[in-house]
Amino acid sequence: MEKTISGRKVAYTEQGVGTPVFLLHGWGASGILFTRTAETIAKKYRAICPDFPGFGGSPEPPEAWDVSAYADLTHKFIASFGCDKVILLGHSFGGRVILKLLNMPDLPFTAEKVILTGSAGIRHEPSEKAKRRTKIFKAGKAILSTPPLPKLFPKALPALQKRFGSADYAAASPLMRQVLVKTVNEDLRGCMLGLKAPTLLIWGKNDPVTPLADGQEMERLIPGAGLAVLPNAGHFAFIDQAAHFNAVLQSFLEI
Repeated sequence: MEKTISGRKVAYTEQGVGTPVFLLHGWGASGILFTRTAETIAKKYRAICPDFPGFGGSPEPPEAWDVSAYADLTHKFIASFGCDKVILLGHSFGGRVILKLLNMPDLPFTAEKVILTGSAGIRHEPSEKAKRRTKIFKAGKAILSTPPLPKLFPKALPALQKRFGSADYAAASPLMRQVLVKTVNEDLRGCMLGLKAPTLLIWGKNDPVTPLADGQEMERLIPGAGLAVLPNAGHFAFIDQAAHFNAVLQSFLEI
């Protein structure tokens, strides 16, 4: 299925009936990653899994969006369903969007509950090693972008970006790389303080992307939040430990 929101095509899936639960995916993924989670939620609720612009079946945004732009589109997407009460579940980048979204003024709906799993949003100061790598990358990029080098060595700059960038950066298109840079450089601790809905944090104990310390910090910052830690799970706890994850989810959502 798809909707057109502010001139942008947004692909999504849905199943079940009842209060809508919007499942917002992480960077480089799509709503389909939530298939098993959505099936569990659909036992009692209407599970809706959109693809953010630039992912899955939704075309890239017209320019390099920041998290606020994604939150604005998500606000309009949710509002298009005409619901006054919703539940929000976000993984990684999807968690960032929820944090921004629920700090927007005059939303036409209320979030009854929020679930964040492996959520991004806490910016860490880079290590000295990372700072050195960044300096080397920027110097190399400046040199390799100087004419006539791009024409003489067209593969040199992409090779440099692949070597020094993250896997997400290397896999992204030029436009989405700009989006990623804007995203990871924004700290959302202030938005966490403004979260008013009952919030459950579900974290993989061995998450290498958004470490457990991030979940513990969010538990401290988000008023009344609770943290469930899943052993033997990484960044995709809802896949790594699907049965355990869904049991925790069912308890929180009273399924």
